[in-house]
Order: sequence, then structure tokens, then C-alpha cells
Amino acid sequence: MASDESTPFLMDKKRGESVISYDMCQEEEDSLMENGPIRESPRPSQRSPHPRGATPRSRSVNEDVDSRRSVDINILTASGSHIVCKSGEFGSIEESVILTSTTNMESLMHLLKGMVGTGILAMPVAFKNGGLWVSFVIVLLLGIIATHCMHILVISGNELCKRKGVKHLDYASVMEESLATGTPCMQGWSKFGKNFVNGFLIITQFGFCCVYCVFVAVNVKQVVEHQNIVALDNKLYVVFVSVLLIPYVLVRSLKALAPFSAVANVFNLFGLVVIFVHLLNTFPDFLARPAVGNLSTLPLFFGQAVFAFEGIGLVLPLYDKMREPTAFLGKAGILNLGLTITVSLYVAVGFYGFLKYGDDAKGSVTLNLPSDNWLFLSVKLMFAVSLFISYGLQLYVPVNIIWPFIVRKLENRYPKLQTISGRDRGEIVFRIFLVICIAGLSALVPHLDLLLALVGAFASSFLALIIPPVIELFTFECAAGTWIKNIVIVVFGLLGFVTGTYSSLAEIAKTF
Repeated sequence: MASDESTPFLMDKKRGESVISYDMCQEEEDSLMENGPIRESPRPSQRSPHPRGATPRSRSVNEDVDSRRSVDINILTASGSHIVCKSGEFGSIEESVILTSTTNMESLMHLLKGMVGTGILAMPVAFKNGGLWVSFVIVLLLGIIATHCMHILVISGNELCKRKGVKHLDYASVMEESLATGTPCMQGWSKFGKNFVNGFLIITQFGFCCVYCVFVAVNVKQVVEHQNIVALDNKLYVVFVSVLLIPYVLVRSLKALAPFSAVANVFNLFGLVVIFVHLLNTFPDFLARPAVGNLSTLPLFFGQAVFAFEGIGLVLPLYDKMREPTAFLGKAGILNLGLTITVSLYVAVGFYGFLKYGDDAKGSVTLNLPSDNWLFLSVKLMFAVSLFISYGLQLYVPVNIIWPFIVRKLENRYPKLQTISGRDRGEIVFRIFLVICIAGLSALVPHLDLLLALVGAFASSFLALIIPPVIELFTFECAAGTWIKNIVIVVFGLLGFVTGTYSSLAEIAKTF
């Protein structure tokens, strides 16, 4: 989208976001001319009493437009597409803001799309590691804890947005601001806190990409071997899949990826329906499966179960884009409804999948589907295509975090990075490099269940269970009961992190 200096609407092509910028008022310009730029001084502690029973902030259109001179809008529709607003396209600025927000139903669909991913297909093997009834109880407990952590993340984000005077903060910025405005002794750690969260976000996204690569490889391998075409090792299939991924990941526009995302949603829905029908067709008595798993495999179960709650980073942008943000939280809110549906699906697939397959349950329930029926073979291919498409979306996040950092560090040493064409060529090389690195890691550990357990225990446990309670403690002046509750959650998450990571690495070492 072309824009001159007089146009107040800009498009950040690198991030795929539309940015509406408003001119500074004359008083601010005069102040800057006279006094120079305002330097941020150390901020005093601004911790607020904990909002017991407080309702989330409700924003009006006028507040969005008038309260700050720059508003970032990362627009999502039900199909996942991004819309760019131009001056006068929808009439007034107020109308543009309203039309780019999401309804309650759209927000629920986005939440379900973000939460119901590869993890649901691995629930049968997770139940095998934890035992039928122990897994049933712990997955429900994890669902309750994860939902609570999402609640406190949004509530803390609301409070910190008010303190900073901005419309939206992402996950890492919430951590940074909670430290910067919290206890004075922790304010110097705010940048570290932001980098810490971004680091785990990058590790998680890379882990997802590795899981997706292995998933596509092993499912395609099953279909190919059923036709007796050729018998190859999993690692070679990982290489072939990665070669096909290279041209796909060079598509940098989220808008261009939106139609593929819509196709992936259709494939996922059809595949889940077929899987549920197959699982519920026939299954043995409940007593045929152990109620409790082996103690040595319980940490693996924790990692695989936590991996399923992969969408916590989605709740803040979803809340921010809602037309009625007050409908997001609350006992009958969008968040509780979405997580109730999600946890119910996880429990159903895991419970009936383990009940049906027992110790034969594999890293993905698709690998247990019969290979002599083209309906089930088509489901394997549909999920493979769906995750192939999702790979590009998962890689988008770490590229957006790492590549700008690399440019800032190297642009003085390499002048070509200061030009648009130079940055574009550099980003292409960087994306190809990431795909090759992910392919190497995937080929090193081509075992889907162990990869899931490692990523879940090492990264997802921090993002979903450990960091949100810490943010709440730094943001508010919490009562003793809140401190005890948050410490219990953090200790539970750390215990799963240590034992799950160790057990996953130990099992991976046995495969060499």
C-alpha cells in the first residue's frame, strides 16, 4: 500500500500489521522542539491492590481513538485473514475501529483454532504414559490451572495497560511492565524478563515446527508404504518434507497464507470427526486398561499433556481485538467456554484413544488408524497437509522476533541491510537457514511422542503455568492466600519442568 508523508495511515509489511498513526497535537510538537525528546526516568512502584471480582476494562471507540496518538491493529477475521484500513475506506476512523474488531463468536473460533492443535492427536499416548484414570484427572486439573493462568494474564495485562497508557501489551511486554512498575528491587530486571518470555516463545515455536515436520513425515511414510512404493527411514522423509517447505516459508504475507489456513481448518474438522467416529465405534471394557501408569513414564505424560495447552500467547491479542471485551472473562465468558470445549476434546480423544489402542497407542492417533482403508489414509494426508500449512504460521513468530534483532545488530557492519531490498534478501536467507536447522533437529529426534514431551515439559510449562502467576505477584499487592496459590502453581510447573525435561532427554538418549 503506497503512502506519502501526509498520509496518517502506514502499513508495516514486515509484520503483516496495519498501523494507524495520528499526528501529534501542536502542544506536544512545541514541547519537543523546546525541550527535546522526553527521557524515561526510573518508575516508582505502581503496584495496585488485587482486583478481587473486578470486571475487565471496557473500551469505547472514542477512548481507542483519542487516548493515544498511535494504535496498532492486527486484524483477524474468522478465516484468519488480515485487512488493511485506508483513510476513508470505511468512512470515519471510529467506523474503521468498529469494523476491524471481532465478535464473540469469531473470538471463540480463534481461541479454539489456537488451542486445538497437534497436542490433541497425541493425547492417547499421553494417557498410556499416565494411566487411564490418573490421566483423566490430571488433564482436567491442568485444564483448570491453565484456564486460571490465562485469566490472571489478561487481568494483569489490563492493569499494566492502564499504568503505561497503551491499548495493548503482548505477553513479553506484560512481563516487562510488571517488573518495571512493581517492586523497586526488580525494576532493573524488566528487560531480562521480556527477553526471557520471548526466548521461551521462540523455543516453543521452533518445537512446534519440529513436531509438525516429524508429524508430516511419519504420516506420509505410512501412506507411501501402504502402496508398497518404497521403504525409507523417517529421517529421509523429514528431509523431503523440509525441501518442500523451503519455497512455502518464503511467503511472508499472512494475508497470502489466509486461504491456506482456511483449507487447513476444514481438513482438521473433517479429520477429527472421522477419528471420533472410529474411536467410539468399538472399545474394550474400562477395566482392560491400567488406571495408573508407571512412575517412570508419568513425567512424559506431563510434558505431552502440557504441550496440548499451546495457545496461551493467543489470549491477549484475542481479548484486545474483541468488540465486547467484557464478554471474554467471567464464569460464562469466551475464555471459559473455549477452554471447556478444548479440555473436553482432549479428555475424550485421550481417554477413548487409550481405551481402544492400549499399549499400541502411538505418537499421534492418526498413526493408529487402519492403513487398509482409503478414508483413514485420506485423514492421515489431510492432517499432514494441514500441519504443513500451519508450519509457515508457526515460523512467522520467531522470524518476527529474531530477524529485526539481527538487522539492528548488523546493519552498521553490513550497509546492504539498511536498504529494503537488502533486508528482504537477508530475510529470505534467514528463513531458509531456520528451515534447515529445524530439519536437522527433527531428523535427530524423529520420534513424535518424545518431541512432544520435551517441548511441552521444557517450554510450554513455563509459558502456560509458571510465568502467569509470577506476573500476577509482581503486578498486584496480593493477599497471603493469593501468594500461596501462585507459589503452589509455580512449584507444580517447576516440578513438571524438571522431571519432564529429564525423562524426555533420557528417553531420547536411548534411541541413539
